[in-house]
Amino acid sequence: MTPVRTLLAAFGLATALISGTAAQAHPKLVSSTPAADATVERPARIELRFNETLVNQFSGIDLVMTDMPGMKMPPMKIAVDTSVGADGKTLVAVPKSALHTGTYKLDWHAVTADTHRVNGTFNFKVK
Repeated sequence: MTPVRTLLAAFGLATALISGTAAQAHPKLVSSTPAADATVERPARIELRFNETLVNQFSGIDLVMTDMPGMKMPPMKIAVDTSVGADGKTLVAVPKSALHTGTYKLDWHAVTADTHRVNGTFNFKVK
């Protein structure tokens, strides 16, 4: 194969791979309440809205308190009940007890019909 043909074949393969990857959609976080890096009053629930319908059994939220003003502490996992909302695109976490003043790290994972798991994380503060 000539160098030009090799280059063209490689370009064609790369184009096909890129096109194929673009066709496979993954869930994207559209918005959240509370928003990333926000300072909020004690939220009774946390909502993450996605651009695609979620698979409830494979999507979830982990919440950890990482800092409490005036107190040294190790990260503390917060118990939450997590479910997918009625619209199918909102992941909802309800803390089992009120959130205290401090900084929280929220880790989420979402799976849609394409079965690819997507993860994300952000922090927020409760005043």
